[in-house]
Amino acid sequence: MNIHEYQARELFDKFGVAAPRGIAISTPDEAEKAARTLGTNNLVIKAQIHAGGRGKGQFQNGSGGGVKLCKTASQARDIAAGMLNQTLVTHQTGPDGRVVRKVLIAEATEIERELYFAVLIDRVTSAPVVIASTEGGMDIETVAEKFPDKIVREPVSPAFGLQPYQTRKLAKLLGFASAQMRPACKLFDAIYKLFIASDCSLVEVNPLVVTKGGEVLALDAKINFDDNALFRHPDIVAMRDTAEEDPREVEASKFNLNYIGLDGNIACLVNGAGLAMATMDIIKHFGGEPANFLDVGGGANEQQVTEAFKILTADKRVKAILVNIFGGIMKCDVIAQGIINAVKFLEKSEQRMVPLVVRLEGTNVELGKKLLKESGLHIIAADDLTDAARKVVEIAK
Repeated sequence: MNIHEYQARELFDKFGVAAPRGIAISTPDEAEKAARTLGTNNLVIKAQIHAGGRGKGQFQNGSGGGVKLCKTASQARDIAAGMLNQTLVTHQTGPDGRVVRKVLIAEATEIERELYFAVLIDRVTSAPVVIASTEGGMDIETVAEKFPDKIVREPVSPAFGLQPYQTRKLAKLLGFASAQMRPACKLFDAIYKLFIASDCSLVEVNPLVVTKGGEVLALDAKINFDDNALFRHPDIVAMRDTAEEDPREVEASKFNLNYIGLDGNIACLVNGAGLAMATMDIIKHFGGEPANFLDVGGGANEQQVTEAFKILTADKRVKAILVNIFGGIMKCDVIAQGIINAVKFLEKSEQRMVPLVVRLEGTNVELGKKLLKESGLHIIAADDLTDAARKVVEIAK
């Protein structure tokens, strides 16, 4: 789960991470009021979408980028009016862009230095690691490519947390002056505490800045959370903005389906994440394009299968569906009956149905195949995964 920058700043306030003051607004009138409340003539107006590159992005109405400076409350109102309800296109949104529904009005800062600081989970060690760099304001991938020697990695013990000696080490490596060491270390410690307490998978501050007045501030924020731990954080769940997500993925999440939409025309319904990825790979191998990743899990019930079919067939780009089930915990006859009932339901409700290729293997496979054959429905059986992939790619073409 992702959140907006203004929501990340709310968490910064909660955990004592130093950042410029800011107020999120959703109307031009609110923008003017917020600018007057902040009481400064150095303001920055920032479009709020779940994507980076806002400053270099462009609105489809031609009004420039998603980050702008201004001096007065009336200017803040005009700029916000030009951003709200407009579509912003950045290198991360794709050509369709994202609609801006909120704008952050914040204090602008005079920047002396820009740095990069992040805490994330190192998947090799299954433990937190701090990634930092003196090259702030750039994508960390670009820094890794152009300046690999300027990336600092500091592993953190899950048992002991980020220690004071580590924060001092990081501050020294990032070149903080003596007077800035204490606020820098305090900020690093606060970010780590936020990361652990909120069950984050990523807290990224880019840029972390030193102002001309010597302050150390988190100027921007990106926070991702571990979905598996959200049950512990109803306050964070309340921050979810489904308008920023793929509607298909939102619908799938309601039924505990692991779904990610793609751009192809062959839909996949599979049990198991590894098998789902292998299914997508073999579709590509035979010249097709997968329309999604969909893992129904090991214990899917009939309702979940039906809902999965609804989501798949609602995608107008889908020309065929490949069901690839390896029955272990989930028995093949149970999934076969679920497929039959789902197809009958869709036909009865006059929803769009596309050609369906089914490959079953595992527990009760013969019974499952018998149910499909005797169903009277137009379901194309496959002998194995290779056969299934060939058939579904040919149908989709």
